[in-house]
Amino acid sequence: MPGVPTCVLRNSAPPDLSDGHAVDRFVQIGSLTKVVTGTALTRMAAAGLLTLDDPLERWLPEAPATGITLRHLARHTSGLPRLPPGRLPRRDPYAAFDGPALHALLPRLDTLATRPAGREEEYSNLGYAVLGAALTAAAGTTYEELVTAHVLRPLEITEMTAHPATDRRLPAPGRFGRARRPWTMDGAILPAGGLWATPRAVADLVVRLLVERRLGDPAPSWQEAGPLRWHNGATRHVSLFAGAMDDGNWVVVHRLNAEPELTDRLALELLKQSRA
Repeated sequence: MPGVPTCVLRNSAPPDLSDGHAVDRFVQIGSLTKVVTGTALTRMAAAGLLTLDDPLERWLPEAPATGITLRHLARHTSGLPRLPPGRLPRRDPYAAFDGPALHALLPRLDTLATRPAGREEEYSNLGYAVLGAALTAAAGTTYEELVTAHVLRPLEITEMTAHPATDRRLPAPGRFGRARRPWTMDGAILPAGGLWATPRAVADLVVRLLVERRLGDPAPSWQEAGPLRWHNGATRHVSLFAGAMDDGNWVVVHRLNAEPELTDRLALELLKQSRA
């Protein structure tokens, strides 16, 4: 059976590495991408390019008037379901979910929504795919270009992208030492979970957004639990937890071939230890 390579970064401690993980190789960060997307939204609003309460159809005219705003999409209160409709292939679920597939869904958003916008929270990858499409329409650029301009460059983060060089990637190990094939996440699902980053870049993101507050108040994409702001992420063979306490303690845990729940549990235990 393949091992569980693990990378832990926290506060001023040196990286805790095991089983071949590395801080300078690109790994999938899954839904932590949502934090980058949400931060781009708030930064674009601060620049006057849009407002958080813009109705979705302002930027995506194909969408009907549903009451869904950009803020609803960022906070998972749009009423949209977790996933695009239809059966997703298990081996590579988002490979066929490209731009045309997303835009074909937009006229049907009123029928896809499971509840009125703004009432309840339901975590939605589809919602963030739609949000990303709205942001690219408002910016008139690609998703990577807009997050670089509004988030990564201001934070001085260079090791985060949708398309890292193959020789800089760290894939999950499979049987007999073969690399596992990652999910295809650079289509319409990219704003919801498709970025790659080095673990040290993830640590920089957490510190500069949550501890130093270089871009102001944290975006509504972060999850909150008392004094903790956090987000996790998972693809087929990757899991990640990143978060910071109000007192400045922070942690990033990235694991290959680990169950997401176990990664979350490890990260929370490390935060608990740091406060003891």
